[in-house]
Amino acid sequence: MNYILFDGAYRDALLPFTFTRPVADIRVGILTIREKWEYHLGCTTSTVTEDYLAEKYPMVEMEENVFINSSYLPNENLVESIKNLQPNQALFHDDEIVAFYAYENQEEVDFDTYEQILFEQECTVICKPYDIFGKNDIALRADFDLITEGRDSEPIPDTVQYLSKENIFIEEGAVLNFVILNALSGPIYIGKNAEVMEGSVIRGPFALGEESQVKLGAKIYGATTIGPHCRVGGEVNNSVLFGYSNKGHDGFLGNSVLGEWCNIGADSNNSNLKNNYDEVKLWSYESDSFEKTGLQFCGLMMADHSKCGINTMFNTGTVVGVSANVFGAGFPRNYIPNFTWGGPQGTQSYMINKALQTAEIVMKRRHQELTQDDKDILTHIYNETTEWQKS
Repeated sequence: MNYILFDGAYRDALLPFTFTRPVADIRVGILTIREKWEYHLGCTTSTVTEDYLAEKYPMVEMEENVFINSSYLPNENLVESIKNLQPNQALFHDDEIVAFYAYENQEEVDFDTYEQILFEQECTVICKPYDIFGKNDIALRADFDLITEGRDSEPIPDTVQYLSKENIFIEEGAVLNFVILNALSGPIYIGKNAEVMEGSVIRGPFALGEESQVKLGAKIYGATTIGPHCRVGGEVNNSVLFGYSNKGHDGFLGNSVLGEWCNIGADSNNSNLKNNYDEVKLWSYESDSFEKTGLQFCGLMMADHSKCGINTMFNTGTVVGVSANVFGAGFPRNYIPNFTWGGPQGTQSYMINKALQTAEIVMKRRHQELTQDDKDILTHIYNETTEWQKS
């Protein structure tokens, strides 16, 4: 069977992270949503997404296809229900389409003509940016069980102090010396060729991606995911870094999400709790306004290729768009548009040629290429959001 992941109704609500990727390529838990589905299905998937992303993330359609809503995280019962779908059947959950079986020659899908099946069991859905850290605990535990089943961990080094050995899994090539791992409150996963430097204290649930590094003396609380090729130091609590991003110095990051190719300057901090302990509001690209989150703790949402200078102070519930460069004394606004250059003293547009030049330099340092597809995507985002790039 050919499986295709589609963005679904929550795509715009998941901005700014879905400006540069399909919903399927959001990381929550150890794996991206796409990687989870491919593990469960035992095959590769393709994508239905926005037109400007389709060149990099194309759809591969065959004679018969099952389309899956990427906002839904797989579990055994959901996967079984999807695998059992027959032609012209659709699976729904709480009035939301989860999956449907279609033929290649169907130009339009009218669900009124489908046999509609209701999935009434529990499942995890990523609807908002703050769900990425809010549901990271559930996703991380599920991923840990999925990818470690039937496998043996590398030995825990003699210099490491640990609790709950059965909840610790270390991949080949990982380096840990003189650190503390407390997996009583959740599993700890250390990826291939990752490094945890001396003096670090980690409390699960926690995942460290391949080739990533926890710097000297870091303090990390669960549920936290550090994606592949990241550098992390200081204090981190219940946060997700997608990959290739750095928070390599002292400072606090809590209840936050960083996309790819982000950099947090030394001694930068974010607030994750308002002084009056009130509910946090967060900028919504979907409604073009600040919306209530229902959360008391909510920190920084920073999209791909964005940076901040040293000693930056982010207010509770700050959203930073794609390729923003934030710096200066004082608190910046709690909504920073795409391609913005500046801070509390004023901002200007971060010109696309300069932004692409910086992205190219940054990616080369990690032996990655800013492809023409990447340039086209960033240029499209820049052109579509110029109205917000004002002081």
